Amino acid sequence: MNDLYPNFSFSVTSQNGGARTGVIKCPHGCIETPAFIFCGTKASVKGLFPDQLLNAGTQIILSNTYHLMLQPGAEIIQKAGGLHKFMGWNRPLLSDSGGFQIFSLGHGSVSDEIKGRRPVGRSPSVIDIAEGGVLFKSYVDGSQQELTPEKSVDIQRKLGVDFMLTLDECTPYHADQEYTEQSMQRSHRWEKRSLDEFIKCNDGTQSIYGIVQGGVYPEFRQQSADFVNEQPFFGIAIGGTLGSTKQQMYDIVSECVGRIDRTRPVHLLGIGGISDIFHNVESGIDTLDCVSPTRIARHGGALVAPLHRDNKNREHINLKRSMYEIDGSPIQTDCGCYTCQHFSRAYLHHLIKANEMLALQAITVHNVTFINNLMSLIRDAIRSGTFAKLKDDWAGD
Repeated sequence: MNDLYPNFSFSVTSQNGGARTGVIKCPHGCIETPAFIFCGTKASVKGLFPDQLLNAGTQIILSNTYHLMLQPGAEIIQKAGGLHKFMGWNRPLLSDSGGFQIFSLGHGSVSDEIKGRRPVGRSPSVIDIAEGGVLFKSYVDGSQQELTPEKSVDIQRKLGVDFMLTLDECTPYHADQEYTEQSMQRSHRWEKRSLDEFIKCNDGTQSIYGIVQGGVYPEFRQQSADFVNEQPFFGIAIGGTLGSTKQQMYDIVSECVGRIDRTRPVHLLGIGGISDIFHNVESGIDTLDCVSPTRIARHGGALVAPLHRDNKNREHINLKRSMYEIDGSPIQTDCGCYTCQHFSRAYLHHLIKANEMLALQAITVHNVTFINNLMSLIRDAIRSGTFAKLKDDWAGD
């Protein structure tokens, strides 16, 4: 497998129960794991400059094949020198395959899928799912588009990312057992075609992850893990619906991690709550990605440690609330981010009420810094053997 990925490596550096630290090396640098991957969906983490991301401790970001193939187009990015140069980010980049966005726009949001709710009032974007690939409507202009495993890999190659993902189908939570099995088997064939396309034009500058699917059915998750283990993927991702409750999600992830080849880096797709990070790192997850930290910032949500929460059931405070109108303290007193060093909760509350763009940027800076600092705490705790205590302090009942 090393012949496929001459400029990539993964090594485990310490372990504490199921949790572990490691280092992923790639052409654009090293990633200390466990690590959080922030979503720069359209070649931008909304509201932040690359240097702000770096100053906040960000190691790697994710961009989206689906959105970038539609606008501005992979060929334009390739002509601009690749995605790193195009967006001014000279650190590791991961792209998803585009599959999740196609299917989630048809079935509902990430929240709908995780919580097992049926979407209401949404028009499916998916026109047809066939062996060849998927036909869908562009959200940009309504045109009919096709995405095949080969095309997904070709787009990601043109983007020039360090880590790409295979095309798969993401079934919604309410898909029945028969359809879930059919979908999983088709995803396996798509993954094999993705890998074949990757190998055909591989120049050593990129790597590819396989994806474990199977919905909420343990026997399918096992089959899918076995399939992915047999293929020479650089890393392994866990995707698809993960159940109707958090506990079901944790159980499914733990089941998958227990089955997959852990000599490779293990990524969890689309999960990013604080308690979720702790539970899944405990199972052995190395990297996670999610829009949540930056998305809630744009709605006035600032992530805080348990000591600073006004509601023990919420991992963030809502700075829109009138209780912060005269609160002269920072979001979090012990946070070193630019926002907490310069702005009060009262000022941020004012900016939100005045519809000033600075509010969204300032809270996003805090949330990105907060998550990166949390991941650093987690890595230190794993190394020192104190992860269980840290998890209990942050995510205990």
